[in-house]
Amino acid sequence: MIDLHYFPTPNTWKVSIMLEECALPYQVQIVDITQNDQFAPSFLTISPNNRVPAIIDHDAPEGSRSVFESGAILLYLAEKTRLFLAAEGPARTQAMEWLFWQVGGLGPMAGQGHHFRRYAPDGNEYAVERYTKECARLYRVLDRQLAGREWIAGDYSIADMACWGWVWFHRLHGQNLDDFANVKRWFLAMSARPAVQRAKQVGLAAVSPATKEMLQGDFYMQADDFAKDETRVQ
Repeated sequence: MIDLHYFPTPNTWKVSIMLEECALPYQVQIVDITQNDQFAPSFLTISPNNRVPAIIDHDAPEGSRSVFESGAILLYLAEKTRLFLAAEGPARTQAMEWLFWQVGGLGPMAGQGHHFRRYAPDGNEYAVERYTKECARLYRVLDRQLAGREWIAGDYSIADMACWGWVWFHRLHGQNLDDFANVKRWFLAMSARPAVQRAKQVGLAAVSPATKEMLQGDFYMQADDFAKDETRVQ
C-alpha cells in the first residue's frame, strides 16, 4: 500500500495519474495547503521542502520508504512497476529530458504566470508580461515536440503525466490552446484517458466549493466548444 500525501494541484495530479495508470493500491492523506497543513512537523519528516505531493511506499524492499518531489515520485514509481518509462536507451533518455523540462521549466514558469496574473497586486505589469511571454514560449516548445507524434516522448510516459496538469490551467497562464494545435490534440487525448479522469477527482471532497467547481469543470474550454471539438478522444 502507498500513502499519497496530497492536495489537488498540477504537481499532485502527476502522482495520482501514475498510481491510477499503474493500478497500484494507494490511500490518500489530505494535506490541506489552504490551512497550512504542509508545515506540520509530522509532514516535514516526509517532505523536507514542505510541499505536496509526497508518498510513503509501505511495500518498498526495505519495508517503508518516503519519497518527496513530484518528478522523483514519478521516476520511483516507474522503476518500481517498470511501467511508463523505458528501462534504458534513447527512449528512456527522451522521457527523462521532458520530465526535467517540466520540472525545471513549464511548472515553475507557469506557476509564476498564474501568480502574477491572478494574485499579485497592481503594479506588477512587468512580471505579468514576462511570465506570460515565457509561458507562450514553453507552450511553443511543447507544440513543436508534439508535431507528428501522439505523445511527448514517443510512447505514453511519465513525461505526459508530468505536463498535463499544468497545461490544464493554460487560461491562467494567459494561453489559448487554439494557438498550439499539437498541444491541444495531445491534451484532449490525455484528458479522455479513464485513469486521468479518475486521478483528477481524487481529494475533491477536501477543497472549498468554489475550488471544487473549478477543478471539476471544463475549465480549459467552454463546455459547448469542448463537446463539439472533433479532436477529443472518446
